Amino acid sequence: MSNHAPIQVDLSLDCKGLACPMPIVKTKKAIESVQSGQVVEVQATDRGSLADMQGWARTTGHQYLGTIEDNGVLKHYIRKSSPHEAKPETKYAVTMTTEELQAKLASGDAITVLDVREPAEYAFLHATGAISIPLGELEARIGELKREDAIAVICRTGTRSDLACQVLKEQGFSNVVNVLPGMTGWKGPTSRLN
Repeated sequence: MSNHAPIQVDLSLDCKGLACPMPIVKTKKAIESVQSGQVVEVQATDRGSLADMQGWARTTGHQYLGTIEDNGVLKHYIRKSSPHEAKPETKYAVTMTTEELQAKLASGDAITVLDVREPAEYAFLHATGAISIPLGELEARIGELKREDAIAVICRTGTRSDLACQVLKEQGFSNVVNVLPGMTGWKGPTSRLN
């Protein structure tokens, strides 16, 4: 028996089985189809979607209401902002390609590679030498990074890493780049956790 009343939603979106960036892509389209103040429920199985939804809502001005987990399905609730609360969605401007990052690493340039995917994604395959701090833990673990270091942020496709770059910039990091297209385009050395 549940202790909470059912949440009234105006639109329910099924993103189960989809990986980043698809839950966010579908949520953006769904938010456009509802009116200000209405609530969209996004059902997802991607564990990283929790940090993705929170980060996306923060950068767009929509209200992240919360997430409930029900039998392995994350149910995210987002309220559409009013026009005066909405923020234009911005992308982190400083990027580099996976090839550019590979060249920097091969030449010995001092650069920290930060992988912001979920631990399971990192465990199965990551760029050799990358450190793992999932996006959802980034603000709590920010002290593990040095503000003066060059940091290349990578995820699966560049969406989650874009949000991470924005968080780092807000926290005073000035030498941060988003790696595109992320691990989907990585052809450099890789490692796995055993």
